[in-house]
Amino acid sequence: MELTPERLAAQLAREPLRPAYLIAGPEPLRVLEAADAVRAAAREQGVAEREVFEPEGRDVDWNGLEATFRAPSLFASRRLVELRLPTTKPGKEGAQVIAGFCADPPADVTLLVTGGEWSRQHGGKWSEAIAGVGHVVIAWQVKPHELEGWIETRLRSRHVQADRAAVQRLAERVDGNLLAAAQEVDKLALLAEGGTLDAARMEALVADAARFDVFRLVDAALNGQPVQAARMLAGLRAEGEAIPALMGMVIMELTRAAALARAQARGGNMAAEFKAQRIWDSKQAVYRRALQRHPAARWERFVVEAGRVDRIAKGRGRPGQDPADAWLVLERLLVAIADARAGALLAA
Repeated sequence: MELTPERLAAQLAREPLRPAYLIAGPEPLRVLEAADAVRAAAREQGVAEREVFEPEGRDVDWNGLEATFRAPSLFASRRLVELRLPTTKPGKEGAQVIAGFCADPPADVTLLVTGGEWSRQHGGKWSEAIAGVGHVVIAWQVKPHELEGWIETRLRSRHVQADRAAVQRLAERVDGNLLAAAQEVDKLALLAEGGTLDAARMEALVADAARFDVFRLVDAALNGQPVQAARMLAGLRAEGEAIPALMGMVIMELTRAAALARAQARGGNMAAEFKAQRIWDSKQAVYRRALQRHPAARWERFVVEAGRVDRIAKGRGRPGQDPADAWLVLERLLVAIADARAGALLAA
């Protein structure tokens, strides 16, 4: 059975622990809290022993995991066995081990599989096997229009009252960063001192914890949000980030977009190209929107311009050029990507 992280907590409160759980998705906080809910339920139901399997190098010790399933417990009558798969892809051998466990789950073992990615390509008979004996929980990112509702629910769970304007102000501050939002809500639970928070009081109590990271920076540009991209870049600069540390991801994403644009221009199989570029379903819409704004040749220009930004930042630009100029050139590049009308900025 597939559940949301929030529904999982309610389910755990009213039923015995099931033999297996799969918790995965792109929102780390929701994955973490759902997994913590399983661990808490296990403790409450007398599960005292816990074993964790993680990849060593590129793979998991599948033989060791299978042996653990069969081995009797040393210290307790019941065990929680955790399998952590950052990519949520067990491979052929791992899928067989998981499916084999679910086909005849030992009475003394609960399997908890966690992962940081999820799409239709990730599932298969192994995840269906988990669903057959337990629960599959997908922790999708909270969409922008859902964020205020998520914050309001979390405030209520911490017994903090806030009016709509205050909730909106907090949502603006954290800018989609659920971990920052959760931390602020926990802080508000200590500082609110009863009563209903308004926007002014919220402003005074919370910190500007917007997530100015390079992943969301590139997404803002691809999504056609020039103001957001420029604001996030300014935030990264204020936080002391260095341009060379950003450019690896920027160049990689633009190279992907250029490859997709070439395939689209020649009438190629876009589904195959998305797969070749390792772009999952949840991210494809971002690229499709971006490809509508610019022809293939311009994407090639964007890649070249990103390389120029990197060289300037490393002091390899034109003689006498200040490495600080890289921030301005990168801002112009991101705005040009986000807005087709801003292409002239690249010549500046």
